[in-house]
Amino acid sequence: QVQLVESGGGVVQAGGSLRLSCAASGRAFSSLSMGWFRQAPGKERAFVATISQTGGSTFYADSIKGRFTISRDNAKNTVYLQMNSLKPEDTAVYYCVAGSYYRTTTRSAYDYWGQGTQVTVSS
Repeated sequence: QVQLVESGGGVVQAGGSLRLSCAASGRAFSSLSMGWFRQAPGKERAFVATISQTGGSTFYADSIKGRFTISRDNAKNTVYLQMNSLKPEDTAVYYCVAGSYYRTTTRSAYDYWGQGTQVTVSS
């Protein structure tokens, strides 16, 4: 069992920044690839970013490249998503995910999901 708890969401103006955090427990954190998905109102849940077990490799959706950065601190069992230059279209519930494979963009590839944290970007 792996439990994931997201935090750091909120309301921010367009052009602003937020950092999301995801705390993991229940399994050796360093054995898992981690990632983030998001779901905007009325839309399907979409891939955002992934990071490998050691944090040495990352992969991003085209929609956020150059603006978001995923990172992890294995000593703290935590993964982060730094979001800069936020746009209204980034408004969504953001979900932390964990699984066995790196650079997988489909929902079914991830075994564990957090409860989500709301990010709202105002114009």
